[in-house]
Amino acid sequence: MELEKSLVDATLEVFASMIFIDIEPQAASNEPVTEFAPNISSLIGLAGDMKGILAIHCPEKVALEITSSMLGMEVDELGEDTKDAIGEIANMVAGGLKVSLAEEEKNIEIAIPTTVIGKSIRTAGLSGASRVMIPFVSPTGRFGIELRYLLET
Repeated sequence: MELEKSLVDATLEVFASMIFIDIEPQAASNEPVTEFAPNISSLIGLAGDMKGILAIHCPEKVALEITSSMLGMEVDELGEDTKDAIGEIANMVAGGLKVSLAEEEKNIEIAIPTTVIGKSIRTAGLSGASRVMIPFVSPTGRFGIELRYLLET
């Protein structure tokens, strides 16, 4: 299974069809990415054949760019619109991952996204889980898609 490719493909599809911002994936990492400090993170729980968390982590500038483009209006501060937009992106990327896994006869259920705004956001959980972080570059900066998971065989 190529989880990294599925995550990249799902993210590129969401940005091409809903946000209309050109983004470029960078090399995935199993190590913590510290090159961007998220100001907003949206997390979605996964259950079924894959248990875990899918998250999108964005610095403020990138989150505002994404939200403005998605809503078709200028958004200049982190708030409910930004939380909704980043949460919806996480939801759509998780949906793309679900479709990819279904093609391999894996069934996953997706929870409702939880989005937080703050400084120095850190996530933890799912002891013993595998982890992949895929950084993306947008015109205003970097953001990351993270997957922490346990896969039932």
